[in-house]
Amino acid sequence: MTRRRVFLGVVVAAGLALPPARARAADEGRPLALSGYVHVDAVAFRQSSESQLDPSTGAPLNESRFLLRRARLRAESDQGYLHGALELDANTIAGPQVRPFAAEATFKWPASEPYRGPAELARATFARPTFAVSAGLLMTPFGYEVPERENVRPFLERSTFANELVPQSYDLGVRIMGGFGHVSYAFAVVNGSPIGNRTFPGQDPDTSKDLVFRVGGTGSIFGALRLSAGVSGLTGRGFHAGSPPTKDAVQWRDENGDGIVDVPELRVLPGAPGTPSEGFRRFALGADVNATLTLPGLGDLTARGELVRAKNLGRGTLVADPVAAGRDLRELGATVSLTQELTPLGLVGVRFDTYDPDTDADEALPFVRVPRDTSLSTWALLAMIRWKKARLVVEYDHRKNPFGRSPTGTSTTLPDDSLTFRAVVGF
Repeated sequence: MTRRRVFLGVVVAAGLALPPARARAADEGRPLALSGYVHVDAVAFRQSSESQLDPSTGAPLNESRFLLRRARLRAESDQGYLHGALELDANTIAGPQVRPFAAEATFKWPASEPYRGPAELARATFARPTFAVSAGLLMTPFGYEVPERENVRPFLERSTFANELVPQSYDLGVRIMGGFGHVSYAFAVVNGSPIGNRTFPGQDPDTSKDLVFRVGGTGSIFGALRLSAGVSGLTGRGFHAGSPPTKDAVQWRDENGDGIVDVPELRVLPGAPGTPSEGFRRFALGADVNATLTLPGLGDLTARGELVRAKNLGRGTLVADPVAAGRDLRELGATVSLTQELTPLGLVGVRFDTYDPDTDADEALPFVRVPRDTSLSTWALLAMIRWKKARLVVEYDHRKNPFGRSPTGTSTTLPDDSLTFRAVVGF
């Protein structure tokens, strides 16, 4: 009995001497950090909205509404050489949904170097060589707009070309990033089906993988002017889905409207053999530049520009399928923007972006075929009020949408302007 009491006393004393679990984790350099933000939109009006349903999908065509654009919760832990992160997204864009948005495990060197995403890496300088290898659901390191986080970007959404070529930015794969001095780099091998892909989101129907990279540099000129620039590339294979074989079928068309089947009204629809799925080559090249000048008494004046040339890469609303089209589809995207801080409390900005999903498009007119302009463009005017981690944003978007049709069937531009208010809170 005495020995048992002595043993219990030693155990209790040792337990009281140990620090709490949270304190031990902090002492070992493994704190768990939680952060997030909420974007709530009020679309005051949008010219293309209709109080109707899409006849093919049954989805509402009304866009003048209140919606939860995104609510993100991010948990991450930096353990020196190891870093892990998990981010969840909730929104009501197409009905309420909750989904994983980012999940990655990273080995980084040196251990004291903080973790940086591709966009933060492009603006950083390094006193010594550094690198990080990540695997999981990763931000695609292409250009400047694609990897920019939503809680950092001043404008409400990414440019059209970024949303079409790399929809929603995240893809599954492996990525290595690093830098030394004023130079940074990022290379990734990914599935090639970002989570915003219209056909196979987050999946991979093709055994080949996409290679993506960005190499750039950053530095200060005359002290107050900071400049960063880079080149990006992507190469890989897209996927064209085949079709199953069909049997012969009989079709009846009641041509005389009597409701009785007559032999001349019957048509035989011959069956067709199935077609196999096949792949196709795709690539993109891009260049981006970012210049920031600090103005005394006001804040940062920032000018940005990005240009992308691609082939068969459209994966958003307008999917590029050269097999179905019978020819390659060449895409061209560009954006320029200017923002000015008005003290820490305010910001104004203007942005123009354009995206042409098929620079070789044409259409048939009587006795002749003529080139057709399929480019979409947007002028965005922004005003923002900021306080700590809260923002109130108002943005007017003037869009050019060339995919409309006039009553006579000819191509025409659809009116699609919108006015949006956004409330943002970070935590």
